[in-house]
Amino acid sequence: MTDNKRYNEDGKITCDKNILYSIVNLATKEIKGVARLSNSDLPWYKKLFSKQDYEGVKIRFESNGSLRIDVYVDVYIGESMPDLSYRIQENIKNNLSSMVEMKASSINVHVMNVICDRIDA
Repeated sequence: MTDNKRYNEDGKITCDKNILYSIVNLATKEIKGVARLSNSDLPWYKKLFSKQDYEGVKIRFESNGSLRIDVYVDVYIGESMPDLSYRIQENIKNNLSSMVEMKASSINVHVMNVICDRIDA
């Protein structure tokens, strides 16, 4: 795993990728209408043997220090997809900037499944 390293006048700040996964994971789950993070983008054999704690989230570091984030979600039926995607993007952006002072160059929301049985209604 690569760490993102930032520098200030006092020295080096290191942020582990697992912290970023956790922030994005929680920020996504906070949004009403999101059923769960999805691992539907993985092939069946990777689903069997995957030990990734943060399925449904992919983070890549850009050369300029910003992040490129892909979030794969399952949503409840009846939600407006553009509105839901916007709320997810804004919540991730706000949480990243307030918790670790990092910016995302892009936050892509991929709706993988629509769940018909709504639990939180």
